[in-house]
Amino acid sequence: MLKNKLGAALAIALSASLLTPAVEASSPAQGKERSYYEERGDIVWEVPMSEKFIALTFDDGPDELQTPKILELLDKYQAKATFFVVGDRVKRFPDIVRLEQAGGHEIGNHSYNHPSFHRLTLKTLTEELAMTQEAIFETTGSKPVLFRPPGGYYNEAIVELTKHNDLKMILWSWHQDTKDWASPGVYKIVRKVLNNARNGDIILMHDYVHNSTQTLEALKVILPELQSRGYRFVTVSELLTHKVTPDHHIKVNH
Repeated sequence: MLKNKLGAALAIALSASLLTPAVEASSPAQGKERSYYEERGDIVWEVPMSEKFIALTFDDGPDELQTPKILELLDKYQAKATFFVVGDRVKRFPDIVRLEQAGGHEIGNHSYNHPSFHRLTLKTLTEELAMTQEAIFETTGSKPVLFRPPGGYYNEAIVELTKHNDLKMILWSWHQDTKDWASPGVYKIVRKVLNNARNGDIILMHDYVHNSTQTLEALKVILPELQSRGYRFVTVSELLTHKVTPDHHIKVNH
């Protein structure tokens, strides 16, 4: 009965959300502001804290060429990261996902086929999350607790569906969108990260970019420099354990 009610509620939320374009993560929300979702704990962009922790996140992998090289580099600097993986690619490269897990990195859900979540049906949205959860579980023995929608797009239905699947939606610090997917140049990526580094940042990068090694090359500069500034590189889940909640933030029990 409860499941049926929840399904109906999600369907209503989705129908309402289809009337308005989904919101993109790096843009101010249309309708409900970022602060609404942030204060409720529905979506995380960054984690306010006094400690010098930063979370590196990598989307769209695994990739058979770039991901292992990135893992080797992370290991060199004792850096832990979060990989938001695509379910279809997990199926194709399970050994690389296991390498991520063995290295102490976190695996997050980034959908199965990496479609735009703009105007997808509830059935398709549900399948995208569920198929990826299952692919990761079959590969690693564990199900993710974090989800990042492709392109950072979200609306009320996507937020509710994420919570219903016991997932936390993780986006990224607006000042730490490296746009490495567009191959802007190694030093543009480097400058973006180093010039804007703050405690509790969630940095957006990609371990799969077609015909590009710019992310890897940028990391060779970023990792030692931030380490020299005293930063530690942790998974998103660890970052969340250090969160300082401002007095004006509300607590919502689900």
